[in-house]
Amino acid sequence: MILGAVLAGGQSSRFGSDKALAEIDGHTLLARAVDTLAGWCDHVVVVGRAAAPAPTLPDWPRPGMGPLAGLAAALRLATDEGYAAVLTCGVDSLGLPEDLPEVLGTAPACLRSQPIVGVWPVDALVPLEALLHAEPPHAVYRFAEAIGARLVDVARQPANINTPADLAGFSRKPF
Repeated sequence: MILGAVLAGGQSSRFGSDKALAEIDGHTLLARAVDTLAGWCDHVVVVGRAAAPAPTLPDWPRPGMGPLAGLAAALRLATDEGYAAVLTCGVDSLGLPEDLPEVLGTAPACLRSQPIVGVWPVDALVPLEALLHAEPPHAVYRFAEAIGARLVDVARQPANINTPADLAGFSRKPF
């Protein structure tokens, strides 16, 4: 079983407002991310937000530690609930490959261009917790390297929405 986790605990500082609530074609980025993962996963959670269109979890061990704190929270839940792995994406990861689970293959693996998009085995929780208790940087690439994750290249890069201009540019692309 695979748990889907939308990592949504960022500050949206470059966006200027809560980008999770920004809309494309009448759907928030958050709802789109949840719907995308729901197509591939047995269950989906949103990490780092109090309210969402799916069950929510707080970042672990605390907010403000970046996407790895969201991944740690999801891996903790997955471990407790008997999942084999967690498939993650950011709230702003748009245009993911329709066959993302097949593209990523066996855990651990993530997209080279957007390592927040990845599949992570539950046994990665112990090294992730150790990394989060160590001195920064708490970077996804650092974690991926530490657990031997494959960095996967894709021909068509997914969008990463950081500014309103990024959102407007994505809206015009034929995905």
